[in-house]
Amino acid sequence: MKKLLLVNDDGVFAPGLAALAKSVEDRSEVTIIAPHQERSGMSQAITVNAPLRLTTVESGYMLDGTPADCVKMALLGLKLKPDFILSGINLGANLGWDVLYSGTVAAAFEGVLQGVPSIAFSLCGSAEFFDTASVVVQKLLFEEPGLLIRSGLLPAEGVLNINIPALPLNEIKGLRVTRLGVRNYHGVMQRREDPRGNDYYWMGGEPLPADSEELDIDLVAVEQGYISITPLKFDPTFHEIIPELKAQFE
Repeated sequence: MKKLLLVNDDGVFAPGLAALAKSVEDRSEVTIIAPHQERSGMSQAITVNAPLRLTTVESGYMLDGTPADCVKMALLGLKLKPDFILSGINLGANLGWDVLYSGTVAAAFEGVLQGVPSIAFSLCGSAEFFDTASVVVQKLLFEEPGLLIRSGLLPAEGVLNINIPALPLNEIKGLRVTRLGVRNYHGVMQRREDPRGNDYYWMGGEPLPADSEELDIDLVAVEQGYISITPLKFDPTFHEIIPELKAQFE
């Protein structure tokens, strides 16, 4: 039986984490460690200037840190040795450029940095479809070809970022292996006024429609009702420009 570490960025009591646990608990040995509150948008942040406090809860462990802290605590603090790390199920999409900010994706990346194959899961829409997402996760992990059955499907130096459309199971059209799209927002920095008449700003905004209709783009695939699987890697080096820079500077 595989040993799984479950993490997230929505907090230890989030319904998405419960849905993820439901999808794997009968077929795996599961340990949960998650933040004590929502830590969305934390990316790969770690806590280096404050102590971390670990608390036992009914579902597993709660940490007053970031998603990446949770993975470090599990592997380096608690000395757990999971076969795989599963992050999510996030409430909300992690598509396009949003993966750069995502605590869900970052937790999976932290797992791979520590040598453990990892997958990030997100539900692209309403929480009422977490039951659908749980079934999808179970099928992807355990039914042929099965990501945990054939672990060679997981990249050794990256993660699989899986986004599930918020639809009834019978309305999901299938699965697409995708690349990242361009995710832009309208009205990202919103100016508001407090009761004393002072301005403050709230970061938010609405996503703009994708500027393409290609189904091999993650944004488009999910919008069209497909599950999106995007392989992501660490190396952000702009390899194409290296020869030109070498010619100029070396």
